[in-house]
Amino acid sequence: MSRTHELSAAVRHYSWDNSQPPTLEIEPGDSVIFETYDCSDNERQRDGSMVQRQIERLRPGHALTGPVFVKGAEPGDTLVIEVLRVGTGDWGWTAFRPGGGLLKDDFEAPFFHAWDLSGGATTEFLPGSGIRVPLEPFCGIMGLALPEPGQHSTIPPRRFGGNLDIKQITAGARLYLPVGVTGALFSTGDCHAAQGDGEVCVTAIETMGQPHFKFDLIKGKTIKAPRLATGRQASPLGQQGYFVTTAQNNDLLEASRDAIRFMLDYLEEEYRLTREQAYILCSVSVDLKISEVVNAPNWVVSAFLPNALFQK
Repeated sequence: MSRTHELSAAVRHYSWDNSQPPTLEIEPGDSVIFETYDCSDNERQRDGSMVQRQIERLRPGHALTGPVFVKGAEPGDTLVIEVLRVGTGDWGWTAFRPGGGLLKDDFEAPFFHAWDLSGGATTEFLPGSGIRVPLEPFCGIMGLALPEPGQHSTIPPRRFGGNLDIKQITAGARLYLPVGVTGALFSTGDCHAAQGDGEVCVTAIETMGQPHFKFDLIKGKTIKAPRLATGRQASPLGQQGYFVTTAQNNDLLEASRDAIRFMLDYLEEEYRLTREQAYILCSVSVDLKISEVVNAPNWVVSAFLPNALFQK
């Protein structure tokens, strides 16, 4: 008979390391309600000045809750993680600093923005602005231990999952991960209350989390990289259409940068946002898309801004 477990974030780890002792053992079919700290290990405060001090000191890696040992999981199997629910804290934050993010050379000073997440389905960007961002929480990191020994950074995404930042892994989705070590050793963290595809300023709406996942195992099935089956996508963001900026370049990264720069121009001109505010809004709500790859020498990248954000 399947069981529901609870796993506190009191004991956390900060790297992928297959020698890390598991904090919980479960059977396939069981579910786990996790407690997760935000990507700063809950060191960020609502007070912007304190965050400005902290933002200069990088953690060794994301704070991860786990690992969870799944009985019967062996290399060559596939672990299935079904997202039942993802709760968030009552507030969150988005920030960037020079040298980080997609536009790493465009800003000369760090910038921080706090979000009130206590209001339910949406959060207001700026008081009285009429700009409201729907909350669609998910865990940015869901991954398994690597078969290679030693400590491995949590920053890059890998074939065993990790820092995927795929915003569609919300309630109802299933994530499929290849198992690399006995027991799989699953960990999670980096909860986001909302994010645009690309997470362009390097943070989304970062917050504590209470994800509830169910685990199953496909024996003897090997996949080469993570796969995803989404739940019903009922986001209100697309219901009023989009405003889209495009860029063309033979370098995909440069095309992505220009698409966002052109969107920042638009938000400054049309909504009187500062460039820093516009960058924050893009990171949590604008979707970057590769629109065309076959007409050499240029790629086409598009940035999709939901009209539904603007309620007046």
